[in-house]
Amino acid sequence: MILKRVDIKENRKGKSYQFREFFGLNVIVVLFFLLIPVAAFSQTREELEKQRLQLQKEIKEINTLLFKSQKKEKTLLSDLSDIVQRIGVRTKLINTISEETEQLNFEIKENERQVKMLEDRLELLKKDYANMVVQSYKSKTKNSRLMFLLSSESFLQAFKRLEYIKQYAAYRERQGEEILAESIKLKNLNDYLVERRNEKEELLALNKKEKDSITKEKSTQESLVRSIKKKEKKYIAQINKKQKQEKMIDAKIEALIAEAIAKSKKESNLKSSGFALTPEAVALEKDFISNKGKLPSPVERGVIVRRYGKQSHPTLKGITIESNGVFYATEKNANARVIFDGKVLAIQVLPGKKKAVLVQHGNYISVYKNLDNVTVQKGDLVTTKQEIGKIHTDSTTGKTILAFVLFKEIHRQNPEEWVYKN
Repeated sequence: MILKRVDIKENRKGKSYQFREFFGLNVIVVLFFLLIPVAAFSQTREELEKQRLQLQKEIKEINTLLFKSQKKEKTLLSDLSDIVQRIGVRTKLINTISEETEQLNFEIKENERQVKMLEDRLELLKKDYANMVVQSYKSKTKNSRLMFLLSSESFLQAFKRLEYIKQYAAYRERQGEEILAESIKLKNLNDYLVERRNEKEELLALNKKEKDSITKEKSTQESLVRSIKKKEKKYIAQINKKQKQEKMIDAKIEALIAEAIAKSKKESNLKSSGFALTPEAVALEKDFISNKGKLPSPVERGVIVRRYGKQSHPTLKGITIESNGVFYATEKNANARVIFDGKVLAIQVLPGKKKAVLVQHGNYISVYKNLDNVTVQKGDLVTTKQEIGKIHTDSTTGKTILAFVLFKEIHRQNPEEWVYKN
């Protein structure tokens, strides 16, 4: 009877062992599935962090490149446009920080849940291990283990008991190792949790700083708006005059391109809509097209102050601006640079003795306007990022602006779809 009771205990031990193994496996599975959303959000948070750093860089560039005006009445409209742009970027930054904080909150909560699960599991392992140590102490002598084997009723039973002793010892050793591993895992997770909480505090502090800045900027904006409203008709007339001048310049550039196309077709008797291209020019155009979205900026350092297409004026309601290209503000004495290999198609003189350089890339033409002087001539072969002329700096506003336009034959393209965004 005694032996039978021992065997029953052995079976119970076996079931207990199976339960522990089953429990351990399930905890691992649950942890795995809990970690999946955290990993997914972590990737999204990395993207948000990258976006935040880019917006911070853009604000820094705006402060450096735009806020250099001489603070005269003539610059009020320009100043207001600058501050509107900075408020817009700062608003995007605040929204990005808020999203990043939300993702971080989710990650912290998931980490806290995992810490709780690990703590519960570790507690269970420690209790189980303590019970095993007590049981082992009660039968720790070699004689008791030997008697346990010798009291077997058969060889088969003795063999099973020997296997049980071996498994029990191995399991106890494994439990000790598992407790150590879980303790290390818990410490690492707690350390990671502390880092995320500190990161969250930094983001909240940054968010508050940006909100305080935008409050001050909006106050300045309202003050500038009041000043401009007093002479609104005068400023609208200036904008309309400038838009008319830009259209005349663009019309001359289009006519110049159309003339160059007609001349090339006449020389080769080509009847297609574009240029008569050599095999080398065809290959160049294919390379140009394959690099769409990856072409370098026409300025080494700059901020976009006007985008392509029809758009509402940033400061005056009811006024629409039509932009045939992208306008970059850059640093004083900066040079325009070619976005891709090509050939100088023409150099056009603009009002105020400023110049525009047209570079041909097969049937595509990139145009660099508002240059004080140029360092290339018509027919020159140019390479990617080659500097072609110094950009004009306005004596009143103190701003250095490059107007960049892109054509396919005589049809305007959106340069932002072609140039790489940093």
